[in-house]
Amino acid sequence: MKHRRITRRKTAVAGGAVVALLAAGFTFQSANASDNPEQFSVKALTAPAAGTLALSLKSDLGADEAGSYYDTEAKALVVNVLSQEAATTVREAGGKARIVQNTLAELTGARQTLSDKAAIPGTSWATDPVTNRVVVTADRTVAGAELTKLKKVVEGLGAKAELKRTAGEFTTFASGGDAIHSGGGRCSLGFNVVKDGEPHFVTAGHCGETGSEWSDSAGGAAIGSMVDSQFPGNDFALVKYSGDTAHPSEVNLYNGSAQAITSAGDATVGMQVQRSGSTTQVHDGEVTGLDATVNYGNGDVVEGLIQTSVCAEPGDSGGSLFAGEVAIGLTSGGSGDCSSGGETFFQPVTEALSAFGAQIG
Repeated sequence: MKHRRITRRKTAVAGGAVVALLAAGFTFQSANASDNPEQFSVKALTAPAAGTLALSLKSDLGADEAGSYYDTEAKALVVNVLSQEAATTVREAGGKARIVQNTLAELTGARQTLSDKAAIPGTSWATDPVTNRVVVTADRTVAGAELTKLKKVVEGLGAKAELKRTAGEFTTFASGGDAIHSGGGRCSLGFNVVKDGEPHFVTAGHCGETGSEWSDSAGGAAIGSMVDSQFPGNDFALVKYSGDTAHPSEVNLYNGSAQAITSAGDATVGMQVQRSGSTTQVHDGEVTGLDATVNYGNGDVVEGLIQTSVCAEPGDSGGSLFAGEVAIGLTSGGSGDCSSGGETFFQPVTEALSAFGAQIG
């Protein structure tokens, strides 16, 4: 039987950014001559390996750990800590330790304050381990009394938060790497997955409702039906394939080739990533924040997102965020475009797979 594949197009890949090793006036510190950082060897790690080490150290350090990020230039894991004892543990494990002011509990409290007192459409906030602060971003629609209110709340948080502006407007990117269509709208396929031995794919939840039919061309025959859609709160959906559409575990690179996807993993701040979508094709950048909350307006608030510097535009929704062979996220929304730049947010794919009981395949 002849299999149909979704068409690939050509694209160019933009250059990625690099996370600076030192930021916001913080420096690496040592306790005394007997705990000299120079006596420890820093491990050269890939971003996924750094993420694995970060999880292990988080368990070992407990409340003394205050976030971590990947230094792409040094290929090293940087871990924020609150004591010299914790710094030694990090160094013994091959990471770089940095003593910081704010605990994770304090940053979590700051995020809760923002949720309670500054739930304003057009805003987002994410924990940034590089600055050891919660970075609050307001889009161009936040003005007047709302902007004054937001500034007051952020100022009240002191050194635990900072406010930034973006020239764009936070929106979901529905209108989402291969095009998928339903009811006149277009999104992008995220990743092919397997659930209960049957082929499915994941995409963004805001793209459609449970029961909607999806095709690989505008007005074309359905290739699958959306069996679960979660939005707002989360932003992921599961579509079950029907018929004989080919479903390889790969991402379209829009240059005549594809990137094989063999597993799913978690993002790390500083990780270099790529995004594939049906409007703007392939672009790259870096992870800039985790556990981001975004208020798209009209009550559409999504939590637990990955914040990145990768651009995206309407129609890219649901598309793949990946690092090499590892699936990382699904395009949710953001501000700006691929001409002026902006921030883009992604639903962690590991959360979606866990919720659906599915796996990459």
